[in-house]
Amino acid sequence: MYKYIFGPVLSRRFGLSLGIDLSPEKKSCNFDCLYCELEKAKPTDKIEKEPNPDDIVEEVKDYLSKNKNPDVITVTANGEPTLYSKLGELIDKLNQVKGTSKTLILSNASTINDVKVRQALKKFDIVKLSLDAADQKTFEKVDRPLKGIKIEDIINGMISFRKEYQGTLVLEVLVVKHVNDKKEVIEKIVEAAKKINPDRIDISTIDRPPAYRVFPVDNQTLYEIASMFEGLNVNVATRKEGGDVKKVHLDKDDIIRTFKNRAFTFKDIETLFDQETKEEINHLLSEGKLKTIKVANLEFIKSI
Repeated sequence: MYKYIFGPVLSRRFGLSLGIDLSPEKKSCNFDCLYCELEKAKPTDKIEKEPNPDDIVEEVKDYLSKNKNPDVITVTANGEPTLYSKLGELIDKLNQVKGTSKTLILSNASTINDVKVRQALKKFDIVKLSLDAADQKTFEKVDRPLKGIKIEDIINGMISFRKEYQGTLVLEVLVVKHVNDKKEVIEKIVEAAKKINPDRIDISTIDRPPAYRVFPVDNQTLYEIASMFEGLNVNVATRKEGGDVKKVHLDKDDIIRTFKNRAFTFKDIETLFDQETKEEINHLLSEGKLKTIKVANLEFIKSI
């Protein structure tokens, strides 16, 4: 029985994922997000009873010796994985045994300005960072960070990290109803995201029981928010119970222009557009006027 690894889990965003939990015994996070699926907990800046990197890697090696390689080996925690003081040592050892799998870390970005953490992050194939707000008031309301953490510092850190990071950078925005869904709040996130320039943006909402009494937005709202991120590859993670989305019709020229401003996943195309538009998209693909691109194991369609 494994202590630190779990899964594999089929992720809609990253494919087949083998997880690594760096804090299996206790939640260890410097945020206490309203929407967190873990229990409420006072923010902390350390992981208690840190695991030995060798013990983690031995479990990964054992799993890979018995099973097909997953798409990604995902470093996470019951909280924030970059609080793990041996992250650099761990990623060096994982890169030696990962085989055809890619390494992925899911981080809230709070430690992006720590030199030691940043050096470790640069060794991952995929880095997913969170950005639920771009102003301090909303940031403190939705993410409830440890005292002293400033969203402006995090955003500036992500901008500089992007310039030196050679892997795939994914930005995640989780939208909470009546908390960070206002137009002016989203506009500030869009402005920051364009400066950060990630390879992909994932927009989602609450999909599991949250730590606090907060609520998701509906699928229509998610797509309306996604439309504000012009020029970026945006993936919308809809909810099964999130309601219907109004179908959109575009003619040939509108498709080319729209897909130049923003790339769409196959799932988004199926959800957003009417049958005639979907047929025209397929026709434009066959003509070579649209193309597919793959970002962190997720396919998009965009204009040439």
